[in-house]
Amino acid sequence: MTQVTDGHRTLLRTCPLCEAVCGLELTLDADDHVVSVRGDQADPFSKGFICPKGATLGHLDEDPDQLTEPMIRDRATDTWRTASWDEAFGVIRERLPQLTAAHGNQAAALYLGNPNAHTVAGALYVPLLIRALGTRNLFSASTADQMPKQVSSGLMFGDPLTVAVPDLDRTDYLLMLGANPLESNGSLCTAPDFPGRLRALKKRGGRLVVVDPRRTRTAKLADEHLFVRPGSDAYLLFGIVHTLFAEQLTEVRVEVAGLDEVRAAAAPFTPEVVAGRTGVPAATVVRLARELAAAPTAAVYARIGTCTAEFGTLTQWLVDVINVLTGNFDTPGGAMFATGAALGIVRSRPFRLGRWASRVRGLPEAMGELPVATLADEILTPGEGQIRALVTVAGNPVLSAPSGSRLDTACAGLEFMVSVDRYLNETTRHADVILPPARILQSSHYDFALLNFAVHNYARYSRPLVAAGGRMTEPEVLARLALALSGQEPRSASPRLPGLDPLTVVDEIVLAGTLHKAGMADRRHELLGRDTTEQRIDLMLRLGPFGEWNGGTLNLQVLLDNPHGIDLGPLQPRLPGVLRTASKKVELAPQPLLDDVTRLQARLDADAPEMVLVGRRQLRSNNSWLHNVPPLVGGSNRCTLHIHPDDVARLGLGGHAVVKSAAGTVTVDLEPTADIMPGVVSLPHGWGHGDSEQQVARVHAGVSANVLTDDSLVDAPSGNAVFNGVPVTLSPA
Repeated sequence: MTQVTDGHRTLLRTCPLCEAVCGLELTLDADDHVVSVRGDQADPFSKGFICPKGATLGHLDEDPDQLTEPMIRDRATDTWRTASWDEAFGVIRERLPQLTAAHGNQAAALYLGNPNAHTVAGALYVPLLIRALGTRNLFSASTADQMPKQVSSGLMFGDPLTVAVPDLDRTDYLLMLGANPLESNGSLCTAPDFPGRLRALKKRGGRLVVVDPRRTRTAKLADEHLFVRPGSDAYLLFGIVHTLFAEQLTEVRVEVAGLDEVRAAAAPFTPEVVAGRTGVPAATVVRLARELAAAPTAAVYARIGTCTAEFGTLTQWLVDVINVLTGNFDTPGGAMFATGAALGIVRSRPFRLGRWASRVRGLPEAMGELPVATLADEILTPGEGQIRALVTVAGNPVLSAPSGSRLDTACAGLEFMVSVDRYLNETTRHADVILPPARILQSSHYDFALLNFAVHNYARYSRPLVAAGGRMTEPEVLARLALALSGQEPRSASPRLPGLDPLTVVDEIVLAGTLHKAGMADRRHELLGRDTTEQRIDLMLRLGPFGEWNGGTLNLQVLLDNPHGIDLGPLQPRLPGVLRTASKKVELAPQPLLDDVTRLQARLDADAPEMVLVGRRQLRSNNSWLHNVPPLVGGSNRCTLHIHPDDVARLGLGGHAVVKSAAGTVTVDLEPTADIMPGVVSLPHGWGHGDSEQQVARVHAGVSANVLTDDSLVDAPSGNAVFNGVPVTLSPA
């Protein structure tokens, strides 16, 4: 939809900045500058909701510090110069295949940042890079975020992409742990206007209970907030499971295997025992179990605060165990599975964990990835298979991965590095070549991944709002990069030369292969779209669960005709159809998780550190990449250490303090608040821009929390980094 008034155009697109997938209405002037951004009132899912990040999309789109041309670094002088696309790809084509020819494919690695989950290019073209490199050294932000949930889901349901979400709009009781959706907008639970949905829950007489070591904005909205010691969520949930069995409150309504094994595993974790570890009274643990069992409908939801902890996978497992035991799994108002409109990966065999291990520390592979917590080890440790070259796509692991200072040193010692990124940042400054994709508004948008975690079934596609104007789109960049990495000539990407366009050639191969596999090789002529990328989207929609070639009506044209998005209905029960387990049942007691219960039990009597560090989300921030947007920095969006006033007095601290961990030391401004437990301090994630080339971010530099986190600490089953519950000491600065 385009409306033109006084030379201004009003256009629609999906916000790409977080998991809420809100519809936006943007007004652009005759020069393609964003004049205003509003929420799209006609979007059936977001219904006009917009957050401060989405409202500043125009500022981000036109950030003057963004790169517009490829950059090449002269290593001798450590200086940068602009280059043509042909020259940039030529350097890559020469250097990286030469390096892997000498040292093997495992000498190269790929790191994928969080924004890849929000782009068409990340979904459709990153697999080409993986195949081109031919390496097992794949790392991403997933192992600094949600991998415990995907591992537990993979072991329980046979597919790590089959993740249950709370049916927010119909539940009567929501128990939330380690999540702060009033600031994050939700995560692994796609729900635009999460705050409004929680208020609606309370308005209809439901109950919201939040468990968190901080009294967050979400906790203040809740009917009840419970302080919990960081890293102890698995103990609390096991106490609830123990009570459900002990008081015969279970009501399992789905086919399961392993019920007796779960009962036995929960036996040692009585409410009285776990109370000493969690700080939550035994009577409260018992009450929570009874309330979950008695509610007409209920759901337990836990997110990043619980994932990025020592027992993250056990915690995520127990979330779904409780949902199953209380009869609230795969049923309206409980925990359910979304139905994404686009055809996804169809898994033919059950998920397997640890098919290979990292070279240095033997950490397990999950979903084809190795833990980012061991990336520095693999670069710094000599020997066969040592990583000598790194490709990063939309990622800044120096700020977002644990032991950031160590990873900074490791990246500086690489023999060759390529980054696909719009910024010269703390990580890409180590690259030899930076390839910047076009502006955000010059990119199309469809949320392939996030709509599989939506609390209501929905689909929306946004075409580019602004012509590329000679700049290379992200699909074009990744397609040409894939060719260059494999030593092939990355010829012209001009759409006027479709026979030579590597993007078209790549898409043609994928389209032909998918059609052939689906038994529809003769239907290529029916596909819609301005280019092969849109034809791929059309194909995935047609073959999806609502698709025209699968008994439904959906295709690309339907989404183009409905630019505000399409309501595909509330979540529906999907068991046993979505299961990929060998038993065709929900596996309540996967052996790798039962094995880790032994480790959990051994920690019961361990002495708790005097002070521990946790992270925190900020409403106007998103990891490390929105700190250069002027309207989003300052105010409450500051890099300060939250600390209880009693700890300030006890430790004799002033306005700032030296914080030390096993990994490093920072000096940071203090922000005393009674909204955090005594013995706990909190730093926001993604700061530390002191040497940044980004002008605004440099002025508001802050300190990196990942100077303090320790890459030697991981959640054992998933290898996920531990960012919460990190032991620290504080002293006056």
